[in-house]
Amino acid sequence: MPARERVVAGGIAIAFGLAASLVALCVPLNREADPLLLAGLVGLLALARRVRFEVGTGEACVDQLAFIPLLLLAPLPLVPVLCAAAYLGERVPEMVRGRMHPDRWLNFVGDAWHSIGAVVAIGLLAPGPISTENLGAYGAAVALQILVGMTVIVVNDSFIHGFKARDVFDLSLAHTVRIDVVLSPLALIVAGAAAEEPIVLAGVVPFLWLLQLFSDERRERYAAALELNQAYRGTVMVLSDVVEAEDTYTASHCRSVVELAAAVADELGMGYEKRQELEIAALLHDVGKIAIPNDILNKPAKLTDEEFALMKTHTIEGQALLDRVGGRLAKVGEVVRSCHERWDGRGYPDGLAGEEIPEAARIVFTCDAYSAMTTDRPYRNAMPVEDAIAELRKNSGTQFEPRVVEALVAVVEADRAHADDDRYTDALRAVLAGNSEPALELSA
Repeated sequence: MPARERVVAGGIAIAFGLAASLVALCVPLNREADPLLLAGLVGLLALARRVRFEVGTGEACVDQLAFIPLLLLAPLPLVPVLCAAAYLGERVPEMVRGRMHPDRWLNFVGDAWHSIGAVVAIGLLAPGPISTENLGAYGAAVALQILVGMTVIVVNDSFIHGFKARDVFDLSLAHTVRIDVVLSPLALIVAGAAAEEPIVLAGVVPFLWLLQLFSDERRERYAAALELNQAYRGTVMVLSDVVEAEDTYTASHCRSVVELAAAVADELGMGYEKRQELEIAALLHDVGKIAIPNDILNKPAKLTDEEFALMKTHTIEGQALLDRVGGRLAKVGEVVRSCHERWDGRGYPDGLAGEEIPEAARIVFTCDAYSAMTTDRPYRNAMPVEDAIAELRKNSGTQFEPRVVEALVAVVEADRAHADDDRYTDALRAVLAGNSEPALELSA
């Protein structure tokens, strides 16, 4: 355990010990302690803790199914200690077998912090027997439980890993909160039935076993999806390398378009999945040019009508290549095919117009044009940024989608205003400055 983590985890564990002691002193003993029932509740909580689902960047447990019965059936002053004992006991076998370092016990004691909030709420609002009249109090207990638990996790991840609170919530806590909220009503029903017949608690075990089966299947599917995603990424990089081997300028130009497109996606508030598809399409939007003869690709003069007609087939060739890969890249191929469609319907190869053109293709087309205008070619110098912006706006609504043009202009102007900022990468700065590389025909 790294020293920093040991200090933070130790501090959280010590603070929990002090809070649990304060609860034991201040919260009245509201029910008798039945050793057999307490042992069953602790064992059930430890068992529920072992059922984990991979969500976001972490894991979520279904221990709410057992925590609520513990909260409502065990003496309130003992609940925090029993909760910590269950969490620690669940991990002891792994420590004994050497699969987890003993120092980690600090983490699991600190994980019981959420019980403090729930105990305080029940102690203040509904310390008596389980009753439907106290549903509001039980809801408040769950809310306080979640709030305290979230606070401790955010503090832990902030001090140990430097994560921002919003990032911690978005990446993992949001899923955990939803699971706890959904399971709480079922756990309350179990607790109410177990108050009359404790044997009811045993009925939770088969349900936990079923959830474990689902968890195992989900983990296998997740691993398979991750492996497939890595394969797709590898394929993308191989194709990018092929493009670079064929023509250095095309590869450099595509990387620049990726940077511009990613920045425009941020400006437009594009979601993660759409952005990922956009970035791959931007990287591979010229992949079909590997099917175009080099004497046409590298011609240092304007293409003839016949040569330009052949050059225009690169969008179709690119889609055909990605279709053969299949899967998600086949969908990217649809974007690649449309990367030279115009907003007014006068583009190629299909003459699509307006919203018929995939959003990613509209963005790539605009960024592609800007990159081409601000790049030196053998037969002309790079256009000044101001002139390139004026050209984009001149053709806004005809060649380019107005919304995308304004987003790109905002990106360019923001980057020029913050030249020393790390907001965008060096590749974007190279485009904004005007890169001197061997060139392709601009009109293609």
